[in-house]
Amino acid sequence: MGRNLQSGERLRPIDLARGHGLSTQAVRNYEEAGILPPAARTPHGYRTYTSLHAGALRAFLALLPGHGHPAATSILRAVNRGAEDEAFRLIDESHVQLLDDRRTLRAVEDALRDLGPSTAPASAAGSGAGSGTASGAGSGAASGAGGTRAGGTFIGPLAGRLGIRPATLRAWERAGLVQPHRDPRTGYRVYHEAAVRDAQVAHQLRRGGYLLEQIAPLIAQLRAAGGREPLEAALGDWHDRLAARGRALLTGAAELERYLRERD
Repeated sequence: MGRNLQSGERLRPIDLARGHGLSTQAVRNYEEAGILPPAARTPHGYRTYTSLHAGALRAFLALLPGHGHPAATSILRAVNRGAEDEAFRLIDESHVQLLDDRRTLRAVEDALRDLGPSTAPASAAGSGAGSGTASGAGSGAASGAGGTRAGGTFIGPLAGRLGIRPATLRAWERAGLVQPHRDPRTGYRVYHEAAVRDAQVAHQLRRGGYLLEQIAPLIAQLRAAGGREPLEAALGDWHDRLAARGRALLTGAAELERYLRERD
């Protein structure tokens, strides 16, 4: 591209800074980082900028909300050295990340929606001897996998309900996804309502292809919210943040396109 970076109105660092609510040091830092094209110098060594520098700064500040500082910096650096394909690839990566975040949110919502109205087992009353209820825990617990206790369920029945192996639940426990209690008499794992809920959410997300390390922070957020109902507000905020990011990506793209046209 044939360009004269110093054509047009000359701007001092203070002019560029004031026009964007920045300090002159921030403007100099952006130039040194490659976010702005190199400035011309007066015979006395003072920097002078042009409208092209102002366009680069506008594009960078517009890219920040949607892409974040590292990606926005890399995009402008690529553009300023003429590597537009690299800049477009970086923009694509931000869009892919947003799409992945939307899919994660949908997976969490689906997992919560699939939870029954009560994740804890029903009262022990009416259970058969094989269920290992509180009154008959001795017979049911003897196998190490069998049955429920009042307010909780053992590893075997929960694994059976989810269609997974008990070893999988133990692996999830090691990864921090589920936190069963131990029966004080037998030492067996007992999954109370919150642990059953966490196991069900983890199961849904694993079916969706999510890794254990991706699921762990989502389970932590669910626990911090105290259950599904308090988490509804968090999910709403999550929706709003993703929508704002999508809008910010559009705004940044428009400003970057304007800067690219100025460079042509």
